[in-house]
Amino acid sequence: MDFAPLLDLLDEAALGALLGALTGAIFGFSAQRSSFCLRAATVEVARREVGPRMAVWLLTFSTAVVWVQAAILAGLFDPSASRVMSITGSWSGAVIGGLMFGIGMVLARGCSGRLLVLASTGNLRSLISGLIFAVVAQMALHGWLAPARSYLAAFWTTPAGQNVDLLAMIGAPAGSGLILGLVTAAFAVFLAIRRQIGWTKLFFAAGVGFAVAVGWIFTFSLAQSAFEPVTVNSLTFSGPSASTLMFLLTEDHALDFEIGLIPGVVFGAFLSALLSRQLKFEGFTHETQMRRSMLGAVLMGFGAMLAGGCAIGAGVTGGSVFAATAWLALFCMWVGAMLTDFLIDQSTTSTDAIGMAQAPATNR
Repeated sequence: MDFAPLLDLLDEAALGALLGALTGAIFGFSAQRSSFCLRAATVEVARREVGPRMAVWLLTFSTAVVWVQAAILAGLFDPSASRVMSITGSWSGAVIGGLMFGIGMVLARGCSGRLLVLASTGNLRSLISGLIFAVVAQMALHGWLAPARSYLAAFWTTPAGQNVDLLAMIGAPAGSGLILGLVTAAFAVFLAIRRQIGWTKLFFAAGVGFAVAVGWIFTFSLAQSAFEPVTVNSLTFSGPSASTLMFLLTEDHALDFEIGLIPGVVFGAFLSALLSRQLKFEGFTHETQMRRSMLGAVLMGFGAMLAGGCAIGAGVTGGSVFAATAWLALFCMWVGAMLTDFLIDQSTTSTDAIGMAQAPATNR
């Protein structure tokens, strides 16, 4: 994809922001329509069910792998140029940060991407949690929490100053990533049909995965055409949330792909909710719910920066290029989320059920 003609009309920064906004809009619209959410999928599995939420997540993840691997084979994108593959990865950061993020997204009832989508449709709980996430992410990136993040990340890192390609590490032949994605996507569709999920929801679940590939191709193509260095990246919400926050609070108005991404998601999700008449203001119903969500947002903000990305950034975007630390972070997010649901939400539900069952006897 050649952006040279567009660079004659727009400067590199403005074009990058425009491409970020377009990528974000595709994600926001598709995520709102499909109800894509990693937390919901992990909770389903933790409760010994492989249902519709798992089918949606699995289809999104697999289609991201399919689109991205197909783009690599077609020469539209080179993963070695991506930021996640060209810098030192942190095994310890993936484990600790992934666990923290998994715990946080269950407490906050949504990962950072899901919170942004919900906030765009009028959910004030998600808006507050999302703002806290962005503040803590910025603190972990350049603020008071940055030394702690660097210390934990340095415990165990990948060799040779770059990340590890899982496919290359196991000696997989060319095209194996695409085949794996196709097989997984087929299973996700089979699962969705068994759970009677409508084709519209499946289409938009695949649209979220498509947005990941769009982001990779856009930033890679822009980097090939631009005179100034361009970071090759795609969908993620830890770094962009922090960057957008500082963009709004300081006089530094430098545009790039990340700055356009967040407004694009907001617009896409808002438009989807508007067209489907799902715009609705919602707030906290109880003080306990507010404390829980705030704590979850804090854990997600620091965890995402330590793990190298959020549930979207590491879990789907990094996973689509088979970055080893991204897959490890995703696994730890699943572990942290499932344990949190089992130890907190399921135990609370069981206690409430026992209390209700004993109430009549007590009253007598």
